[in-house]
Amino acid sequence: MDGEMKYKLIALDLDGTLLNDDHDISEQTMETVIEVSKQGAEIIVCTGRGPQNSIPFMEKMGLMGYVISHNGAATAKVETREIIHQFSMDHGALTPYIEYCREKDIHFDVNTAFEMFVESVENLKVEVRSMYENFLTLPFNLPAWTDLKDPIVKFTMFGEPAQLDEAYKEFSTWTSDLNMLRSGEYFIDLMDKEASKGNALKQFAIKRGIQQEEILAIGNYHNDITMLTYAGKGIAMDNSPIEVKAAADEITLSNNEDGVHVALLKHCLS
Repeated sequence: MDGEMKYKLIALDLDGTLLNDDHDISEQTMETVIEVSKQGAEIIVCTGRGPQNSIPFMEKMGLMGYVISHNGAATAKVETREIIHQFSMDHGALTPYIEYCREKDIHFDVNTAFEMFVESVENLKVEVRSMYENFLTLPFNLPAWTDLKDPIVKFTMFGEPAQLDEAYKEFSTWTSDLNMLRSGEYFIDLMDKEASKGNALKQFAIKRGIQQEEILAIGNYHNDITMLTYAGKGIAMDNSPIEVKAAADEITLSNNEDGVHVALLKHCLS
């Protein structure tokens, strides 16, 4: 290995992985990610967030390239904000889920690649509003389906973990073509059945001519499992649920202890 890096593509999840619990990247982790990029590896962010609230983290690190957003449903170019690939959903398939959410008073939003819609911005509960503020995002009021200019890529429910556990169980008995994911303790996401972080990463790597064994992926939640298992090396954060740790090749420190820095130091810079 004449100094050439083994991993050509580094896929990083944001929340709970690259970001600490204050939703920020620590100085140390940021410096390490930038150094790995300087050494020639391509950094790609793979997140459940949309491009508009994930691209700023790439820009903050001074990195160009791409983000895989909405759990793999939309891949966007950092410099131009252009969507280079997306998996769109049929809004008709969402009807039973919307009815369930209304009946059980579970908050939901509908996402196109760049915009997020809720039933009523004015009537958002305090905890819902602060969740959006944490994610640096501002929803709009949902228009009629026919007035949506762009395809829907993701439907998200936000609620108490116990309430969502129950919903997840219920939905698992439904016949549906959608991909359902717990993307966080307080979230359930629905997407096109082809959409996943692993699948988006695979399409991206093929386009780039990068082999599976040249990919390193780091994540911390159920929506990261497809990406961790696809990558040549999948690393779970110490703050991951047990199933995520089981799917990974190894475990690094938590997101509050610079786990990404530690993993990159070991595999890319030592």
